[in-house]
Amino acid sequence: MSRHTSFRYQLDPTVEQSAVLARHAGAARFAFNYSLGVVSTALTLRKSSPDHRVPWTGFDLINAFNTWKKSEAAGRVIAVDPGGTAEVVVTGLAWRTEVCQQVFEEAAVDCGHALKAFSDSRTGKRAGGRVGFPRFKKKDKTIPSFRIRNKHSKTGRTKIRVGVNGSPRSVTLSGIGAIRVRADTRRLRRLLTKNRARILYATVSYRAARWWISLTCEASDLHPAHHHQPREPGDHGGWVGIDRGLSVFAVAATADGAEVARIIAPKPLTAALDRQRRLARSVSRKQKGSHNHRQATVMLARHHHGVANIRRHFAHQVANTLVKTQDRLVIEDLHVAGMTRNRRLARAISDAGWADFARLLTYKQAWRGGAVTIADRWFPSSKRCSACTTINSTLTLTDRVFICECGFRGDRDHNAAINLALWPMIHQGFSRSPDPRAGGRVTKVRRQIGSDRHTASVGETSLVDAETKARTTLVV
Repeated sequence: MSRHTSFRYQLDPTVEQSAVLARHAGAARFAFNYSLGVVSTALTLRKSSPDHRVPWTGFDLINAFNTWKKSEAAGRVIAVDPGGTAEVVVTGLAWRTEVCQQVFEEAAVDCGHALKAFSDSRTGKRAGGRVGFPRFKKKDKTIPSFRIRNKHSKTGRTKIRVGVNGSPRSVTLSGIGAIRVRADTRRLRRLLTKNRARILYATVSYRAARWWISLTCEASDLHPAHHHQPREPGDHGGWVGIDRGLSVFAVAATADGAEVARIIAPKPLTAALDRQRRLARSVSRKQKGSHNHRQATVMLARHHHGVANIRRHFAHQVANTLVKTQDRLVIEDLHVAGMTRNRRLARAISDAGWADFARLLTYKQAWRGGAVTIADRWFPSSKRCSACTTINSTLTLTDRVFICECGFRGDRDHNAAINLALWPMIHQGFSRSPDPRAGGRVTKVRRQIGSDRHTASVGETSLVDAETKARTTLVV
């Protein structure tokens, strides 16, 4: 097992099963809020007593919750016998047996991860934006979700099973039972049957008035036929630069100026903006709390969900096409969060999905044994002439044609893609920014040692299982 992937399906539960799923999601929210309340109380007591211990890790929070749920503080009943004698009977959390116990534990672990992210952000151990102290989850403002681990019973049977009991389109969860799914699970069942994947845990969430399940799996390495051919130790060429833009989603070019691909994005948000405004007006005109208001909110949520699915599907198609044909890629480190502060371009930048595309490109290339290099954020790929390396500091966003004094004239995006392809050869002498946090990073992905030595393809995903159908239109 060498890679992690996930399979996401839409559930088709019955009315009774929907109530059970909602009960589990509420239990996860309850456990998270209780764990956070324990930490907040301990921090308050620590002000007066510095030696007071504060539970901070997920393991400590699990122990604290398990101890509390069986105690008198969690629940008690006063029983009166026929003689009139009253007796306090400790029951603990009365409804704790109605949900899977793993839901409480995973919620406490999530609280521990949030606390760790907060402390690491304050001490400088965590990269990215500043992370604040965790907040309590509200029922009406939090996406209902819960997580269940895939444990093994004493007989060796897993708690999470896919397509059993003669129902291929079903997922069986511990404490809930078999739930029908709307999509075909054949690809995942094939991997599980051939012992080329194993389910780690399942995450169930409620989005756009529908229940979804995401099965996170640890799968075997891709078949050697889908890996890139290893290059010679002294071969430092073959890089392809990818410049991301708004008018053109991506332009890929080699260092010698050959354009590999020019991809136009569908822009789903812009295309569906009129309908989104109409649905938003419909929500604002309904009385809050009414059935019509809830129905209008669901329609708006499903509209946003559909737009996100179009954008995600397009990003997967483009990433699959690029990693299948190129083994060395270079992308630039864009400060997307800062670029969205431009009120004129924020919606277009968000609709492009640059950050998600870079994430997909990185891990898909890692699966195939390729390399992805991230150019420095301050590298002037658009303002640098790919012919004479002169920097044109007067270039603006409206200039779509790059013109240099040396006589070079070409498309702005194509020139930037060439400069990105040249980045691995010139970055050693490039003057970096004085701000170390703004510097770029380089990610070199190497294929695993010995991954091509198994002639019988033992422990590898077959060609059929690994195949992805990419129908992205490339204009060369």
